[in-house]
Amino acid sequence: MVDLSLSEGELEERRERITAFIARTVEEAGATGAVLGLSGGIDSSLTAALAVEALGPDRLTGLSMPTAVSAEAHQSDAAALAERLDISFAECPVEDVVSAVVAASPTQDVGEFARGNARARSRAVLSYLIANEEGLVVLGTGNRTEALVGYFTKFGDGAVDCNPIGNLYKCQVRQLARHAGLPDRLVDKTPTAELWADQTDEAELGIEYDTLDRILALHVDGPLSKAATARELGIDGAVIEHVEELVATSAHKREMPPAPPT
Repeated sequence: MVDLSLSEGELEERRERITAFIARTVEEAGATGAVLGLSGGIDSSLTAALAVEALGPDRLTGLSMPTAVSAEAHQSDAAALAERLDISFAECPVEDVVSAVVAASPTQDVGEFARGNARARSRAVLSYLIANEEGLVVLGTGNRTEALVGYFTKFGDGAVDCNPIGNLYKCQVRQLARHAGLPDRLVDKTPTAELWADQTDEAELGIEYDTLDRILALHVDGPLSKAATARELGIDGAVIEHVEELVATSAHKREMPPAPPT
């Protein structure tokens, strides 16, 4: 079985590289600091912790942007992390914004998928409002796994100035979070984007993160064929085909909006 775990030395090297990247990004933008959405999940928690190492607590603002489907436990975890990191923190509910957008639409019967993406985009609007007003950089919290399969909302949580943990597979995010001393409660939490009620990442993706990470590392990022990857992981080829489809159909999310050739 392929092992994506990082050694202690590799984890420290990644930690130093990411914090240097955050500091450099803020400096080159001429910004006074950074802002990010705190969901109470592992990705935003790790990004916030590393941003504090890079910038200091006084130059980071955390935003909790709950909606009608947000669990109170996640909001409490976000607030507790902000207190632990000693950063500026604000809770800014966005469901009224989402409702206003839906009300303005000529299509009133909006399904949960479209409404969920409107929630993510409303959070982006608020993040950039604050960033523009206070001269901040918007930090993204996306990881490599999510990016490769398109598991983010275009112009929503994908609308950021940079993704500090964007080169880490999900399993490596967990490893670095433990290395950075984040509480087990956050590291072991079931991942969810909370775009609609009872949503979880793995249920929506149709695959567990550990398996997904290995397929991406061996087959999408790596040199192995579909058949060789299936043999290496002891899984059916149909699982790999599912991942291939996720990658292919989300390619537009990883590119600038296209224009016709000249």
